[in-house]
Amino acid sequence: MQVAQGGQGDAAPPPGTFTVSGAGWRFSGALTFDDAAEVLDASRAIALPDTGAVDMSGLTHADSAALAVVIALKRRAAAEGRKLAIEGMPPSLHSLALAYGVEDLIA
Repeated sequence: MQVAQGGQGDAAPPPGTFTVSGAGWRFSGALTFDDAAEVLDASRAIALPDTGAVDMSGLTHADSAALAVVIALKRRAAAEGRKLAIEGMPPSLHSLALAYGVEDLIA
């Protein structure tokens, strides 16, 4: 399942990134099987957001690997004794979480 598609044929969209935005994080770009490990590795270099908020509204292209990254971030926060709130989850990705039965893990 894809959140959004670019109009550039079969070319994969560039991988997205987490950036610090105020006291939270913001994700922009694609998050798919092709780049999930790279995106997750890069996120480890950033301290978890002070507000605990991760804005996913900039997610432009995703598959179920995006869910795996979100779940990994939530687990990281729990391991660090922190809470993490995922905001702006695209409806199609939320639907995928419902289909897989992991909506409680990303809430």
